[in-house]
Amino acid sequence: MKYRFIRYSPWLVHFNTGACNGCDIEVLATLTPLYDPERFGVKLAPSIRHGDILIVTGALTKKSAERLKRLYDQMPSPKFVIAVGACAIDGGVFQKSYSVLKGADKVVPVDVYVPGCPPRPEAILDAIVKLRERISQVEPQASRQ
Repeated sequence: MKYRFIRYSPWLVHFNTGACNGCDIEVLATLTPLYDPERFGVKLAPSIRHGDILIVTGALTKKSAERLKRLYDQMPSPKFVIAVGACAIDGGVFQKSYSVLKGADKVVPVDVYVPGCPPRPEAILDAIVKLRERISQVEPQASRQ
């Protein structure tokens, strides 16, 4: 089915919810020729409507949660989410702030978590490869809404 195509060439969409940009720099470093993600078929999507995997970085605030949900809803099914960094996983150092939600999984279903502050590009690439492997082992199910 459609999972077969995502397994071979997933397109990524990167969404920064607003933070120190440490994780953003590492995500962009992951996409450089030094780490060569294209050997796994991974490319950065030009639009949210073409993306298969949403990479979320930064502490999720109440305002950015609305935008994240809207972007997630605009992605075609099947869609997958990777939370990169401590802030995207549980709020990180900002978790006690009144406006910060405790992780991206409070708004959208997260498939893979990449811990670290910031995580290394190798860890981010490893998470993408493991998600590809998980997709190839799973039979297509009803898409999540």
